[in-house]
Amino acid sequence: MTRTPESSMRRVATVGCATLGAVVLSSGVALAEPTEEEARERHGQLQEELSELNEAYNQAEEDHEAAETELEDIEERLGTAQEKLDAKSDKISGIARTAYTGSTHSLFTVLFEGDPDASLQNIADLNFLSEGQDEVLADYVVEVERAEELRDQAAAAEEDAAEALAEAEKAQEEGEAALEEQAEVLESMGGQDPTTSAASSGGGGTAAVSGDVQAVLDFARAQIGKPYVWGGTGPDSYDCSGLVQAAWAQAGVSLPRTTYDQVNAGTRVPRDQVQPGDLLFFYSESSPSHVGIYSGNGNMIHGSNPSKPLEEVSLAAYWDGVFTAAVRVG
Repeated sequence: MTRTPESSMRRVATVGCATLGAVVLSSGVALAEPTEEEARERHGQLQEELSELNEAYNQAEEDHEAAETELEDIEERLGTAQEKLDAKSDKISGIARTAYTGSTHSLFTVLFEGDPDASLQNIADLNFLSEGQDEVLADYVVEVERAEELRDQAAAAEEDAAEALAEAEKAQEEGEAALEEQAEVLESMGGQDPTTSAASSGGGGTAAVSGDVQAVLDFARAQIGKPYVWGGTGPDSYDCSGLVQAAWAQAGVSLPRTTYDQVNAGTRVPRDQVQPGDLLFFYSESSPSHVGIYSGNGNMIHGSNPSKPLEEVSLAAYWDGVFTAAVRVG
């Protein structure tokens, strides 16, 4: 699934506004002295919003990197066009000066220096000169001007992408603060984080798996306990989609960076037919904001937010309630 910088910026703005509203709402809920059940529900809502912000950040980061690459390519094109223009200008000016002096020998030397191909090019340059060097140089000037125009457009796009990335990062920080605040409210009531539930015994699952899937699961389990970091792709820290991407790379499978694209990177399977190694998506079927790796026995390996390290959890307590899609890759 391809997303334009404009659509990504709209997503960042929309999700950012939602989070700002969430901060206000969370304060309102606290003042209203919510019940433990209400506090738990609000915590889950903020977790969902924070997941959306993380994927919006990942998309903004990808867009910014693409804009930087495009700008570098166009600047290289501009440099090449300018070099050609300068070289052609110097060549024509040299022939013109030689012709103006009236020295037949000098003109002959200029025209027929080097190998036959170079001599033919020099004669062609002289023909161009005789037809009107302004017209000849105009083509090169147009190329330079076009490259300059593209450079300006790419620079503006890179600036917009950088701004969108900064906005996404700010929205993330606000969303994380709101979730932490709600976690404190829930803890003060004696409640527990609904998104964390100990994995069932035998978390590796009982079904036999292929060597590729086993490599994926072994890698994912080896990352348990590492920090969850926004935009993390390893090896020291990960976010949810970064972990999935890195784990499946162990099996030689190249997955997209974001959950928005990973959900379309394989074959959909029903929830009751998931197998170890399958990707589980949450909150939205078409544009999910969270993903984990099914590890068997009703568990998954994932990272949910910066307040907790990567972990293996049971799906039953919370995640099955917000499950939207399962995808088999490989």
